[in-house]
Amino acid sequence: MKRVILHCDLNNFYASVECLYNPELRGKPVAVCGSIEDRHGIVLAKNYVAKKYKVRTGETVWEAKSKCPGLVVVKANHSLYYKFSKYARQIYEYYTDRVESFGLDECWLDVSESTLLFGDGPKIANEIRERIKRELGVTVSVGVSYNKIFAKLGSDMKKPDAVTVVAEDNFKEKIWGLPVEDLLYVGNSTRRKLNNLAIFTIGDLANCHLDFLVRQLGKWGYTLWNFANGYDKSPVARNDCEMAVKSIGNSLTTPRDLTNNEDVRILIYVLSEGVGERLRSHNLKGGTVQISLKNPKLETLERQAKLDMHTYITSEIAAKAYEIFLKSWDWSQNIRALGVRVTDLVEADTCTQMSLFADDAKKQKLEMIDECVDRVRERFGHYSVQRGILLQDRELNADPAHENIIFPVSYFRKG
Repeated sequence: MKRVILHCDLNNFYASVECLYNPELRGKPVAVCGSIEDRHGIVLAKNYVAKKYKVRTGETVWEAKSKCPGLVVVKANHSLYYKFSKYARQIYEYYTDRVESFGLDECWLDVSESTLLFGDGPKIANEIRERIKRELGVTVSVGVSYNKIFAKLGSDMKKPDAVTVVAEDNFKEKIWGLPVEDLLYVGNSTRRKLNNLAIFTIGDLANCHLDFLVRQLGKWGYTLWNFANGYDKSPVARNDCEMAVKSIGNSLTTPRDLTNNEDVRILIYVLSEGVGERLRSHNLKGGTVQISLKNPKLETLERQAKLDMHTYITSEIAAKAYEIFLKSWDWSQNIRALGVRVTDLVEADTCTQMSLFADDAKKQKLEMIDECVDRVRERFGHYSVQRGILLQDRELNADPAHENIIFPVSYFRKG
C-alpha cells in the first residue's frame, strides 16, 4: 500500500492559545516568553503580527522589544499548552493509531490504511484542519506526502491554516529550490558546513555526489542525502509505542551569572540530583557524562567523558561532570547556563564489566542510599531531603524540574 503521511503543525501554538484566552490581545503583536525574573526571558513563540516586525523565536525579550516597541509579552502557561496539545492529539487519533509527537505542537500521522475509510490524504488533512479550527479555536498547517521529511517540509511551506501536498511526481519542483537549512535536522552548524561545500539548496544536496558527502559529514551525509532525494522510509510510531530513552539530562539558566568553581559545583549537584533520580526511576544506568556551558553571549560549549563503570549514583555523576568542567573552562568569561546529561544508557540490571579497582561495597551502599532518598522524596517531595552542599546557596538551588517544599533536611554534609 502506498504510504500517506501527514505532518500537522499548530500555528504559532503558544501565542495562538494565549490570544484565544485573552481576546484583548488579538490584533496586537504578542510574544510568549519565559520568566524574565529567572533570566529565562527568551521568546518561545510569537503571533503573526509580531512576526511582521521580524520578532524571532529564541531571541531575548529586549531584542524583540527593540524591533517591536509595542510588543505584548506574555508569560508561558505550559499546563494550558499541554491541555491543548492533548486535545489536538485526540482529534488525530480519530483517524489513525499511528501518531508520533514532535514537540507539543507538531505530530506525524500515518493515514495510509485510513484512506479506505476517510478518503485520500488531502481530504483527511483538510478535515483535520477544519476540526482543529472549529473545536479548539486555533489553526493548523498540514503537509501531505509519502514520507515524514517531505510531509514536515509541506507543513512549513504554507501558513497559517493550510494544506500542502508534496507528491512523488512533483517534489523536485516544490522542494529542491528551498534553502538547505529548511531540511529537518539541518541546524546552523550543518548549514555552515554545507554552505562551505557550495551546497545552498536542498536540490544542491540531492544532486551532490554521495561519496563526497560521506567523506565530509560521515554517516550524517548519507542520511541527509537520502532525505533530500525523498528516500526516507522511517515509520511513524504507533501511539502506544514508548520511545527508547537515549539520554537523560537537566539544564538551567541561572538566576545570576556563575563566577567561580564553587558556584558551578553547587549547580552541578542541583542538576545531577534530578538526572540521577530520573535514571533510577527508569531503571537505567549511564556510561557517559556530558556537560553544556553557555556564556552571557549565549555561546555554548559542550564536553563529555566516559565513566569507569555505568552508574545511576548522583554523586558519581556530579563528580564526573565537575571533573569535565575543571578541564574545560578557563573563566575568561562567566557562565549563564549549565546542563548535565548522561548517555550510553543500559538497563540497571544488565551485567556490566566490573573494575578491579572499584570498591563494590561502597558503590552498593551509595546506590541503596540514593534509592532510599528517592522513596522519601516520592512521599514528601523532592526538597524534603537535600545534600549539605546545596544549602550553601539557596538562590542556585532552584531546579525548576521539581516543586519546592518547606522543610529541607541535609545529608552528605561533605557533598
